[in-house]
Amino acid sequence: MPAPPSLSAPQKALRKLGLARDIDLALHLPLRYEDETRIVALRDVQGGQAAQIEGLVTSNQVVLRPRRQLVVTLDDGTDTCQLRFFNFYPSQQKALAVGTRIRARGEVRGGFLGRQMLHPVCRAAEGALPQALTPVYPTVAALPQAYLRKAVLAGLGRADLSDTFALGMAQRLRLPAGWGLREALQFLHHPRPDTATAALEDRSHPAWQRLKAEELLAQQLSQLTSKRERDALRAPPLVGLPGGLHEQLLAALPFSLTNAQRRVGEEIARDLARPVPTHRLLQGDVGSGKTVVAALAAAVAIDAGWQCALMAPTEILAEQHFRKLIGWMEPLLAPRGLRVAWLTGSQKKKERGAMLEQVASGEAALVVGTHAVIQEQVRFRRLALAIIDEQHRFGVAQRLALRHKMQPQPDEPPGPPREPHLLMMSATPIPRTLAMSYYADLDVSTLDELPPGRTPIVTKVIADSRREEVVERIRSQLGQGRQVYWVCPLIEESEALDLTNATATHEALTAALPGVQVGLLHSRLPPADKKAVMARFEAGEMGVLVSTTVIEVGVDVPNACLMVIEHAERFGLSQLHQLRGRVGRGAAASACVLLYSPGENGRLGETARARLKAMVETHDGFEIARRDLEIRGPGEFLGARQSGAPLLRFADLEADRALLEAVRALAPAMLDHHPQLAERHVNRWLGGKSEYLKA
Repeated sequence: MPAPPSLSAPQKALRKLGLARDIDLALHLPLRYEDETRIVALRDVQGGQAAQIEGLVTSNQVVLRPRRQLVVTLDDGTDTCQLRFFNFYPSQQKALAVGTRIRARGEVRGGFLGRQMLHPVCRAAEGALPQALTPVYPTVAALPQAYLRKAVLAGLGRADLSDTFALGMAQRLRLPAGWGLREALQFLHHPRPDTATAALEDRSHPAWQRLKAEELLAQQLSQLTSKRERDALRAPPLVGLPGGLHEQLLAALPFSLTNAQRRVGEEIARDLARPVPTHRLLQGDVGSGKTVVAALAAAVAIDAGWQCALMAPTEILAEQHFRKLIGWMEPLLAPRGLRVAWLTGSQKKKERGAMLEQVASGEAALVVGTHAVIQEQVRFRRLALAIIDEQHRFGVAQRLALRHKMQPQPDEPPGPPREPHLLMMSATPIPRTLAMSYYADLDVSTLDELPPGRTPIVTKVIADSRREEVVERIRSQLGQGRQVYWVCPLIEESEALDLTNATATHEALTAALPGVQVGLLHSRLPPADKKAVMARFEAGEMGVLVSTTVIEVGVDVPNACLMVIEHAERFGLSQLHQLRGRVGRGAAASACVLLYSPGENGRLGETARARLKAMVETHDGFEIARRDLEIRGPGEFLGARQSGAPLLRFADLEADRALLEAVRALAPAMLDHHPQLAERHVNRWLGGKSEYLKA
């Protein structure tokens, strides 16, 4: 059998862009357009204006000063223009020979030397002018625009663009008549020259509206399908026993639950009692008490005779959970011959072996750890509840792996496959529009109340030039017996970003604060060293902890009352909010200082300014999340959820909220009454990616 032909560089580049099917090419829309439909007389062109001119080449020479360049003079009969090329080939020089009639398109600059175009696009002046704007597509290296245009045009011609909307759906979504998918795509690839460019740029044109509705419908149908498929699966019903572990834990806790914790705990307990897998997101602001809600859910599972696994993205966070859960639950589990197990990648072989045995035998009723929990050699005896903290930090494959850890039970009756209940936790609250779209298949519980005793945090934005004042503030805090965090964005020097690294900051603070223990924590430290540094800081032996963002979540030191974030302009808004949440955990007044470095022009960029302004103006995690989504868009906001998950390319969650709500209301009826159309629609838009939405 002959070997398959190897792909050319442009074909490989198409694959890299994800353009494998005809419909993928058809949905690869232009970034912008160039107007090649008309010729403009040079005398009518204003300086700085982009235009296409046509004329005769009257001069063609290579000049060497101030640098080597090809200079061509073009005369269109109304004026002359110099075309300058700093990079050029002999073939290009030949095509622009004196006496040749050409068309040149680019920005016409006026000035002392007369009219000029730098690196214009040139071609022979032959053939009719195009009747539509010329698309400029997003591309990668090795994929020229000319090749991509041909590929997209061919894909557009071959793709099945037949209507997959159910009858009357376009009218119910109030979409303009006459704009099916075919018409919308053909128009957006080649708009007429008289089209208002503003309507194309702000995506308000009827063709854009149709495309947005199609994309949102595919997303909603996919999420709804995965939810219904999961609802058809089975899970062991988990019910706490009267006087059992759940009630004992409630009685033993050294604090009272907030009303929000009680409400959310009851929502989760109702879910767990059903024979259908729970798929719930527990969201709450920094410090709202998610761990205790997770512990109560675990107690219900253990009461019912099953195991629970809790997975966190970092060892520091996993250990925080482990310590809290051991303190609350070990005294209650020990009399039953059960225990809390600990699994991480850094464990010694002997300790790890013992833990794996406890998990396999069922002695470990609650297993806490990092991604080590989902490694192949980990075998649960009776896993029924999986809890994933900071779930957006995990990839889709990791979340799926945890759900596949459930072993068939000897007493299991025949029927649909079973999978564990899944409770995901996030301290990054999810804005409503995001919950309606990317998390449409999740039930969402919200802890919207902080435990009493949390002190408000004062946030200050200070330029790096006032660093000495910040160090003075640290001295004052240390003098009162308080502790301080100093967070740096990178571990090592980066020439591109020119950031002060954590090590240099650690040395500078050690020198500036004689007699004070200054610790250093970063991701490259061996786990044992990380643990030792954190233990000393928590014990109060260390006054200042210089750290990278490994302390973003889970670290809880009530005596730490000042957080300094260096190069705050480099951080995302949600990350800044998470870091700020590490202080304000005790009774003392707390502050967060956002140190920023202005750019070369002495000013902050617009995005950075918006982030820092939001941090000063609000402490509400939901408002922070809403603004973060506004600034960054859903792709970055969702973090690891995007591993394979199709992000919205065309619709905008805030601007198109009304359309999203209308599509969301229509999706169930389409799935019920037009299942084949729905399947075709999802396959067209998502292909194989819809699988990822089930994680």
